[in-house]
Amino acid sequence: MVRSKAPAKKQQKKGIDFKKIKRKLGRKLPPPNNATNTEIKSKAIILPEQSVAAEKSGVATSKKGLTLKELLQQTSHHNAKVRKDALYGIKDLFKNHPEELQSHKYAIIQKLRERISDDDKLVRDAFYQLFKIDIFPACKEDNQGPMVSLLMPYIFSAMANSVIDVRLMAFKFFHLVVENYSPTFSLDAEKILENYKDIIQKNHFYVQDKSKLKVALSGLAHCLSLLPCDESDTESQKKGPLQNETLLAYEQDAAKDCVSFAHVCGRLKEIVGVLINCFQDFIPLIHAPRGFDADSFDCIHHLLRSIGYAIKFSICRHMQRQTAWQPASEEVTLMILDQDIASILLKKLLGSFPLNPENNLYGKGDERYFRLNSVLTEIFLEVSEWSHLPTDLSNRFLEFIENTLLGKITRSIRLSKDIHEKTLLALFPFVPKLILRVDRDWRDNLLQAFTIAFSDCKPESELKLACISTVRDMIIPNGDILYPNASDRTVNNYQVAWVNKLPSLLNQLGDKHPVSTQVVLQLLLDLGRVGCLNTSPTCEDDIRNFFSLCQGEGDVPGGPFASLPREAQELALCFLYYFTTDKFSSPMMKAIVSCCLYPQLEPAVLYRIVEILDAAYRAGYIQITDHFSFLITLIARFKVVPEKLQSPIECNERETYCGTFKEVTKLVCSCLSEMGDSSLVLQIVEKVLLEQIILKPALDNGCAILRMICVLDSTPTRLSERSVTTLSEFLPGYMIDIVNCIPEDKENSYLYIQTCLYYLVPCYFLFNRSSKLTEQVLIRMRSMISENTKALESVQDRESGRNSLNIIQCIISVILLMHNDVKVRKIISSFKSEIDLILQNVITLQSSRSTSLTVEGKHMMKIAGERLRIASKSLLAE
Repeated sequence: MVRSKAPAKKQQKKGIDFKKIKRKLGRKLPPPNNATNTEIKSKAIILPEQSVAAEKSGVATSKKGLTLKELLQQTSHHNAKVRKDALYGIKDLFKNHPEELQSHKYAIIQKLRERISDDDKLVRDAFYQLFKIDIFPACKEDNQGPMVSLLMPYIFSAMANSVIDVRLMAFKFFHLVVENYSPTFSLDAEKILENYKDIIQKNHFYVQDKSKLKVALSGLAHCLSLLPCDESDTESQKKGPLQNETLLAYEQDAAKDCVSFAHVCGRLKEIVGVLINCFQDFIPLIHAPRGFDADSFDCIHHLLRSIGYAIKFSICRHMQRQTAWQPASEEVTLMILDQDIASILLKKLLGSFPLNPENNLYGKGDERYFRLNSVLTEIFLEVSEWSHLPTDLSNRFLEFIENTLLGKITRSIRLSKDIHEKTLLALFPFVPKLILRVDRDWRDNLLQAFTIAFSDCKPESELKLACISTVRDMIIPNGDILYPNASDRTVNNYQVAWVNKLPSLLNQLGDKHPVSTQVVLQLLLDLGRVGCLNTSPTCEDDIRNFFSLCQGEGDVPGGPFASLPREAQELALCFLYYFTTDKFSSPMMKAIVSCCLYPQLEPAVLYRIVEILDAAYRAGYIQITDHFSFLITLIARFKVVPEKLQSPIECNERETYCGTFKEVTKLVCSCLSEMGDSSLVLQIVEKVLLEQIILKPALDNGCAILRMICVLDSTPTRLSERSVTTLSEFLPGYMIDIVNCIPEDKENSYLYIQTCLYYLVPCYFLFNRSSKLTEQVLIRMRSMISENTKALESVQDRESGRNSLNIIQCIISVILLMHNDVKVRKIISSFKSEIDLILQNVITLQSSRSTSLTVEGKHMMKIAGERLRIASKSLLAE
């Protein structure tokens, strides 16, 4: 046997104090086990107040999220692009939040004004556009004075900048400021003109770039156009005494303007000299065969405009200083300007006329030459009034004026209508004085040319208004223009021709152009006041059509007069007063009556027409028969309720028409009572009034006619027997209509009685003045009751019976109304027998067995009969 091996003994493990760790080369050693961990961990705490975006919530921002404060800060950034973007951001902010501008406009201007002198062109352009498009339009309604005062120091600083482009932007921006706030120029006029003179003198820096020179010249022309040179004294005389209070209030402002510009005359002399020298530089370009470009034209145009404004202001200033003892024939132009400048003005400026390549009036060219020649002509007209110019030079200008009035030059170069009209508007004011200075041949030619231009104008155009103003100056004498001698038939013929066009012009304008119509009416009124209203017979037709468009025998609608504003209507009526001096015929009276009867005519205008015609009659301009005819026709044909309103009409509307007619009746009666001896007037109109009575007019018209008779009649009556008979036949039916047309108001019996009384009073006056008339009226009433009683007994038709019963009841009501008046009761007490007979007929009717009389009708007759019986007994007591 093999002996088994004994098991191997396990090797006992030895304890290891430190374990050795093998490290690889290049690996970072781990931290020791006893190292302290200094890492701190935390969680974010979200607080809304700490969010940058939340800080701007509710605050206006631009598209890029910048506030106004941030944008304003960026306008001063060193980077030009940032400054430009900030200006665009401000523009965007104002577009979406306009209230930001109104709230911070002064702070905005204080910050932005620094950009006027910015050295970057794009920034300056953005600055200019921001003010032009956003800031100035938004502040248009505000007081811009404080804003401008903040800007002006920086503008003046930029005008003196060494960089020419910065200077030009300063002038361009100043022009924008003046356009939006014109007083800017008057505040520093002398300093501003000095800056303009300086930059124009240095035009050689940009002689090749006319667009830069145009910037300065356009601003200068605009500033000089603001110089006060209107003839305020002449205008104040035209306005009349009623506006003196307004004129006196304006005098302080006018005085301030004069003081503001008192020291600019010296600067203007220098400016004119510089401008003329600058103009000389353009002469070769003007006469060049190829002409000039648009920028050069603009420069020349602004040059000539500036010279014209300066000369006009200087002449005006000299006239204000000129005392009464100084002779009017002095060479004022030479006194205003230095002699050297005046010589240059006459020789180099006016002597170059006409401006075109061919150097003649009919040279081919576009409208630009015509416009330049027009401005030169205006300068000539200003200067020629005070200086004797060479005959040849004057003839060239006069020929141009004549051809412009006739439209010859405009047709040859196909000039636009707008430019031609603007030229005529500038020339027309000079025509009156020019005609007085030229010789006879030129005067006749200019008068004919003006007359043709006057006829060719459209009625509603601004040109026609200018023609009317010129006509006024050539007919109505004033301080500057002497009225032509009456022996000069040529001038008088033209004047008559102009005046004869005015009435037809009124109808052409109609009521669609009230402003122009008012101007024409004012001229006609002024012509009438000075006795120059020498119209032809055909003018009366035009005047008639203006007040009433006659269209045959039918209804006559109102003319343009009825639809004009109240102020224009007043002018027309005042003119009508002077027109009546020798032209107020019967057809004219008919037209005026038709106008008064026009339903849409305002009541105040109607009253005014009656007053004007009465004043014309008192002045002897209207025949007495024509005046009577007008008054009676107006009363007889007036419709208290127009036909278009006779369908269900409201009570208050009817009362309005009734009130108008009552006032008209009052005015007519007042006119009749003041015409002279009432008995003579009654003899003249009695027959006509009674003829209207026979026609049985409407209730209101009948009442008015009766009132006219009462005004002229007296106690005892002056009416003839025939008139009394006619009235006795009319009055019963008239009084029945009163009761029948005015419904009885049981709740307000006083108002009912007063209304009836207005219509019954004329009858009461007539009864008081004629007992015979009273008796005949009562007899006629008794007869009417008897006739209707028999009709009720014989007729079987209930409708006819109802009408007869109504007439009887109305007659009883009339008698009772007469009985209620104390004075009338005494009058009718003398005729108690007639009233008793009326009562007997009523009693007879009550016992009638007529089938047409209903139970209700019998009951009503019983009540009426009882009331009449009581009244009859009281008459017995009287």
